[in-house]
Amino acid sequence: MRLNHAFGTAAVALLGSGFAQASDESVRQVAIVGAGAAGSSAAYFLRQFAAEAGVHVNVTVFEKTDRIGGRTLTTNPFNDPTQRFEQGASIFVKVNHILYNAMTEFGLSPSYRDADVDSVMGIWDGDRFVFTIDQNAPSWWKILKVIRKYGISGPRKVQHLTATTVAKFLRLYEPQFFPFESLTQRAEDLGLLEVTGVTGEQYLEANDVDARYARGLVQASTRVNYASNLAQIHGLDTMVSMAADGALAVEGGNWQIFHEMIQRSGAVVALNTTVIGIDKVSDSTTSQQRYAVQTRSGSALDSSTTHPVTFDHVVLANPFQFSGISVGEGVLETAIDEIPYVQLHVTIFTSPYRLSPEFFGLPTSAKVPGMVLTTLAQSDTPSSGVGGVGKAGFLSVSMLGQATNPQTKRREYVYKIFSPEAVTPEFLSRLLGRSVPSGFTGSDSPISWYLPHVFNSYPRALPRVTFQDPVVGAGVYYTSGMESFISTMETNALMGKNVARLVVDDMQGATVAKSKNGLAWEEKQSILV
Repeated sequence: MRLNHAFGTAAVALLGSGFAQASDESVRQVAIVGAGAAGSSAAYFLRQFAAEAGVHVNVTVFEKTDRIGGRTLTTNPFNDPTQRFEQGASIFVKVNHILYNAMTEFGLSPSYRDADVDSVMGIWDGDRFVFTIDQNAPSWWKILKVIRKYGISGPRKVQHLTATTVAKFLRLYEPQFFPFESLTQRAEDLGLLEVTGVTGEQYLEANDVDARYARGLVQASTRVNYASNLAQIHGLDTMVSMAADGALAVEGGNWQIFHEMIQRSGAVVALNTTVIGIDKVSDSTTSQQRYAVQTRSGSALDSSTTHPVTFDHVVLANPFQFSGISVGEGVLETAIDEIPYVQLHVTIFTSPYRLSPEFFGLPTSAKVPGMVLTTLAQSDTPSSGVGGVGKAGFLSVSMLGQATNPQTKRREYVYKIFSPEAVTPEFLSRLLGRSVPSGFTGSDSPISWYLPHVFNSYPRALPRVTFQDPVVGAGVYYTSGMESFISTMETNALMGKNVARLVVDDMQGATVAKSKNGLAWEEKQSILV
């Protein structure tokens, strides 16, 4: 399926005609700030829910970058658009109903492991490989190998805990629990606060999971998924890290799901447009309170302007603490939490060489696994090293596939490293067993192409039992409260869908239950539809 990339940059582009014209006074105007998973999903489901309810809406999506997808993005080794690898959010699973159903409905193809890539996965603690397994082996063989290493009790208990926890979470999709105006209340309803309120280490200990299995395989999973050790992540994200059965990705990039959602939403999209301010104003024709949005185009600091349309509803679909948005009096009726995020360094490079066995303490003739996850060494504590990375020094290194070097016409390995700080030429020299120059690439370098990137990837999911509600003002909604609960593409898309439902319900005059300073209060708003 060929995708249309012809968005207007630094301008407003109309992507669809499914919504009513703005001049119609019965049309409700909705602004969505951010075109990542949550914002794209909110736009997509707003169209569906509004059509079902007979409500007329226009949606405008403001996105500060030149693309859709947020933390889902791909990169092209050697700047060759025909060679594409995931740089951001890499996988989802079949129980991720929104993403899986969207992929199917949109006719997108799932991608498969490169046949040329080593399928062996190893867990390294900085001293030795504590466990290795061939991911292409038959299921019975993999189960047997895990049991031989860790016994049957630990893996079985973790499997049961994961299935039970995921089953509770999936009830959020059911009509009885969806939509939700309070994430905290829903988590309590579903019995998930007892999982989020403790660390993964405490949760596994309380359920008698063998410490060796927890420290080895489970902790390797929390580190590669959330850059956190078991003592520094809550139990729910710990269980989510273990729910990897049926892992999927979209051929050509997961961002295509969100690109397609935006296209099908019929929304007006303003790319390269940063929202810098939101104010409450009175509509001179209806005397209703609406919202004026100030924006800035591109990187020019002196290009601020007020968007010509005022909005009945505003959806803040990105982490508010990074947005730089100034809000006027009365816009927010509930303070938005500022939470610590993980700053994750993602380094992708190509090389004709495999990883050095000597780096991992292996014999010279040994073959290093194609995917290396890490855990803490016996001498480490959960806070050892930068970001608790421990003796290993990095979180993971994986062989993504192979790409053709246009100069040599030879196939080279494509590697991705997750680390808490920028990798150095000295580290890469040891990792490859060959001297890497200070500029990383060059005629004498074992690295042919190199791309570093830093993400504010996800929150530090420390134990907590309260979460940011999605309703933060009269007609103002926030999606990133989901991040401290579970941070995935799917859960952000779920919150986008949830907010879309709340917006349409609000337009229909539904009673919106909110929470302010711990006190329950209600407001019923009559909306012209």
